[in-house]
Amino acid sequence: MAQMNMLHAINEALSIAMKADERMVIFGEDVGHFGGVFRATSGLQEQYGRERCFNTPLTEQGIAGFANGLASYGMTAVAEIQFADYIFPAFDQIVNESAKFRYRSGNQFDVGGLTFRTPYGGGIAGGHYHSQSPEAYFTQTPGLKVVVPRNPEQAKGLLLAAIRDPNPVIFFEPKRLYRASVGEVPAGDYQIELGKAQVVKQGRDITVLAWGAQMEIVEKACERAEKEGISCEIIDLRTLAPWDVDTVAKSVTKTGRLLINHEAPLTGGFAGEIAATIQQECFLSLESPISRVCGLDTPYPLIHEKEYMPDELKTFEAIKASVSF
Repeated sequence: MAQMNMLHAINEALSIAMKADERMVIFGEDVGHFGGVFRATSGLQEQYGRERCFNTPLTEQGIAGFANGLASYGMTAVAEIQFADYIFPAFDQIVNESAKFRYRSGNQFDVGGLTFRTPYGGGIAGGHYHSQSPEAYFTQTPGLKVVVPRNPEQAKGLLLAAIRDPNPVIFFEPKRLYRASVGEVPAGDYQIELGKAQVVKQGRDITVLAWGAQMEIVEKACERAEKEGISCEIIDLRTLAPWDVDTVAKSVTKTGRLLINHEAPLTGGFAGEIAATIQQECFLSLESPISRVCGLDTPYPLIHEKEYMPDELKTFEAIKASVSF
């Protein structure tokens, strides 16, 4: 298997999908000759032509509406929103059109060939307009799938699955890992099933759940906990909508404890939905209250980014508090 970073893995997935599907087009701000602001689409226009990989005007609502139109005519549309923070002008098109297209037509029409790619999250000193984690806004919208990879192998396999899924998918890419996350990636074409969490590490005392860039954080926190005799089971959720209730519930039934970590603010974050569901599913197995380690309920700060982040130490302290409850 080749060693590559997450950007390379995403680029390779896009190229594989374009080669296999002549109906697939990629578009967004600066994705053409420039290759995107992070270079995720580098070389694709040269390889597949300007008709299949091209720039759009700076209008996220227009990008999403155009994507809906292409997908409704049977095209495979992969639209890039340059930063997840910019997805809000497109919100109406995504939640009222993309998500509901199949339902309102009585399954006569759909936009299942639609994928939105967008880099999310902090850790790059981007300030409040280039650091947000808006995944929870979309998880309560029936008709959308929401996917977040944690490393290059996952990024390639999940993106190929997202592009080929018969439903519209929002694919959030942790941008602070674009070049920082390097690992072995299988050659060729492969897919990782959407809607399935992965148990990254077995444990017996507490289940620690995260996704995307926060997986690295919780793994480091769990290493600290292991040194103090706390055995942590680590789960990467991977798909937030639909999320894998069974895998998480099975783990929590075994460990009796659950800690959820995400970068988005605490209030209204997806951790709340997970906590409510697992409390219902595993109430008689719980040994302590479900814990959430999340971002702060403030705009994402530039100067105080480190204080905002749900980091390794905050997670470690919460693990200890949960086990000693």
